Amino acid sequence: MALAVGTPAPAFTAKDTHGNTVSLSDFKGKTVVLYFYPKDDTPGCTKEACSFRDHYTAYQEKGIVVLGVSADDETSHQKFTEKFNLPFPLLADVDRSIIKAYDVDGGGYAKRVTYVIDGNGIISHVYTSVKTDTHATDILADLGL
Repeated sequence: MALAVGTPAPAFTAKDTHGNTVSLSDFKGKTVVLYFYPKDDTPGCTKEACSFRDHYTAYQEKGIVVLGVSADDETSHQKFTEKFNLPFPLLADVDRSIIKAYDVDGGGYAKRVTYVIDGNGIISHVYTSVKTDTHATDILADLGL
């Protein structure tokens, strides 16, 4: 069961695509789209990532941070990012601590769930039913952007 709208987003720290340490607290004051996906370079996950890639400028213009999370390691994320020119970081949650904290553990992989976290660290939107090819535009529409 996904975390509820209105609850504080669990803090996390993880390595990103390029080996940088990323924490939720780094984005205080900004809206964060934290999307969980099962596996790099699989059909649905690729559609979803490319949806965010194709609309990333709109997110940037509104100051919205996009972070993808899966249990894949940094090397897998690097290959996925390079292959599809992904402009946003992917977080390597190899121990699945973030996946568990956000209650999206599918048993060895992350369920496809997205959280929108406001600038105060509160979950404002939860998406448990995702259309991978339109997910990025669906979120923008829901946020009135």
